Amino acid sequence: MKPKPYIVWSKSEIDINDPFQKKWYLQQVLNYGRAVDITSLDIEELRILLPELNLLPPIKKLWENYFAA
Repeated sequence: MKPKPYIVWSKSEIDINDPFQKKWYLQQVLNYGRAVDITSLDIEELRILLPELNLLPPIKKLWENYFAA
């Protein structure tokens, strides 16, 4: 897939079938994406992978609270 440049500026293509790249892309979207980008994510996949993602602390806390509610 071709990521939006404001989310990923270091690569022109991402293999979202590669688990490492998929997690990295999710991190980028959550840290730098816009609302429209976040709404395109699979929320269930995000819930499962959240503990493994390296997010900015306020963003991580927001998602932890969201899933705890």
